[in-house]
Amino acid sequence: MHTHLVFVTEFRHNVFGDRHLKRMEEIMRDVCADFETELVEFNGEAGHVHLLVNFPPKAAVSKLVNSLKGVSSFGIASPPS
Repeated sequence: MHTHLVFVTEFRHNVFGDRHLKRMEEIMRDVCADFETELVEFNGEAGHVHLLVNFPPKAAVSKLVNSLKGVSSFGIASPPS
C-alpha cells in the first residue's frame, strides 16, 4: 500500500531551507525504517514536505504519522554542521 503524506508548517510559514529539508529527509527515512516501511520519495519546499511511503499490511499508518511528526519537529530544529 502506498500513502502520500503532506506535512505543513504552522500557518504555512516558509521556514525550511535546503539544509533543513535534507536533514528532515534523513530523519524521516530512519523513522520509516524503524516501522519497516519504505520512504519511496521525499520532496519539500519552504512551507511543506511530501512523502510517498510504501506500507506493508501490518504497519499502522496513524502510528507512523505520529512518530514522523514527533521526531521531525525536534530533529530539524538543530541540524548537524
